[in-house]
Amino acid sequence: MKTTNDTTVDARGLSCPQPVLMALDTLKRTTASEIKVLVDTEASKENVSRAVASQGWEVIRITQNDETYQLDICRK
Repeated sequence: MKTTNDTTVDARGLSCPQPVLMALDTLKRTTASEIKVLVDTEASKENVSRAVASQGWEVIRITQNDETYQLDICRK
């Protein structure tokens, strides 16, 4: 698992469901009110967005740089 710090999950280069599992694991472990998830496919972006919403978190911003999507996620 690539985690750059407690609030950033780097799931680039991984296939689903791995990015979703990593994001959900971080949500369970963190005390932070906001996390960032980095993915590199449209499918991972959509799947992570749905998964975190099901856990009571909200995607507040999605930015794209080259082939990387950054999802900024906060507690509702």
